Amino acid sequence: MVLESATMKIFGFAGWSGSGKTTLIEKLIPRFVQRGLRVSLIKHAHHTFDVDQPGKDSWRHRHAGAAEVLVTSSRRWVLMHELRGAHEPAFEQQLERLSPCDLLLVEGFKFAAIPKLEVWRAATGEALLHPNDPHIVAVASDERIETKLPWLHLDDHPGIENFIVKYLKLA
Repeated sequence: MVLESATMKIFGFAGWSGSGKTTLIEKLIPRFVQRGLRVSLIKHAHHTFDVDQPGKDSWRHRHAGAAEVLVTSSRRWVLMHELRGAHEPAFEQQLERLSPCDLLLVEGFKFAAIPKLEVWRAATGEALLHPNDPHIVAVASDERIETKLPWLHLDDHPGIENFIVKYLKLA
């Protein structure tokens, strides 16, 4: 089942560590925003990531045992939820936590049933993902590869932007 929403379009980026996913997404976000789209992002991180800093009040409260800590200011807010041994929520459950947006970009979540662009570099030494993932709809790489899917050069940010906009029917 491919996830789809009438109000929020979802597009993912899959690839091995070091392939350039984060850099590509960083280049694409302002392009989508310039089109007038409200863009959000979900990034699947390594098990031990932390957005908090040791010694800060919120860090101290989490380490004291609080299940959730919401930090808010006039410029931003963040909600930290400690799993404390519970299972990581499924991708679909994570989507429910987001505010409405036009375009949700997803980094990681290699196995989510969403349309994805494979970001690949030979230098990583890893195999291509798309032969084993029916949800990968195109490949972006720093060198031409043989594939039946649309191929885009990794540095062609306008081309990748246009591919995603057309694929998701955002224009």
